[in-house]
Amino acid sequence: MTDAKVFSGTQSYVLDDELAKIVNVAIRLELPLLLKGEPGTGKTLLASAVAEGLGADLIVLNVKSTMKAVEALYQYDTLTRLNDSRFGDSKRDVSNIEDYIRMGKIGQSFVTDQRVVLLIDEIDKADTDFQDDLLDVLDYMQFDIQEIDKQVRAKHRPIVIITSNAKKDLSDPFLGRCVFHHIAFPDEAMMQRIVVAHFPDLAKRVAEATIATFYKLRQIPGIEKKPATRELIHWIRALTSDPDFNVKDLESRTSIPLLGLLFKKSDDLFRAQKAVGKAS
Repeated sequence: MTDAKVFSGTQSYVLDDELAKIVNVAIRLELPLLLKGEPGTGKTLLASAVAEGLGADLIVLNVKSTMKAVEALYQYDTLTRLNDSRFGDSKRDVSNIEDYIRMGKIGQSFVTDQRVVLLIDEIDKADTDFQDDLLDVLDYMQFDIQEIDKQVRAKHRPIVIITSNAKKDLSDPFLGRCVFHHIAFPDEAMMQRIVVAHFPDLAKRVAEATIATFYKLRQIPGIEKKPATRELIHWIRALTSDPDFNVKDLESRTSIPLLGLLFKKSDDLFRAQKAVGKAS
């Protein structure tokens, strides 16, 4: 991969010009790209699309609520070392601590021989300390392994994409070191492009009816978790594989089948069923 490559989407990932521009700006400036937006707007998928589009490997760090920054960098496997010292049947050198150092996801992205895309997914799950501890690591692309007094520097600066669902506020210093973009929920025209990308052989009439129904359903008052793009794609796949599906039912609103693929909470499903006349 070279810096001359420009990301413009992939066959299955459609994006607007603004998002394409901000992705390429982040790559060119070598700054982390922080993405926020409603769940299901493609924040996480963007990282794999960038990797695919630029011919790079993707390394994913799924952030957990209890995760410490050092876990993302490396881990010292003391248990294996203890077992090796007890049983003595390993080819590892017990006296060499480096044999028991395991790179975490960020560490892996630093030591690969090719530039990779590093996705730090849902960083807002972790405490603010996690974000702050990564500031210098992502800035200078290096960290220390204290147990062996060794510094790890990135062979190739990874393309860093960070997602947040805004469950927790990110610190100002962290925000200051990122390129930020909010992915808006696609309008119907953009959704049409996304659906065509996933279903190139889908009849235009079916695409228009499902998308129009989808947006009507999202407007039902009181829905806690509105169906997102992911749900729409699954719904279309299910409908078109159902031999009893008739697009006329959607167009006339006489029947909207498989609502459970769109609404994943009981109250939401009940509201949707009631709105379309399936429940009293």
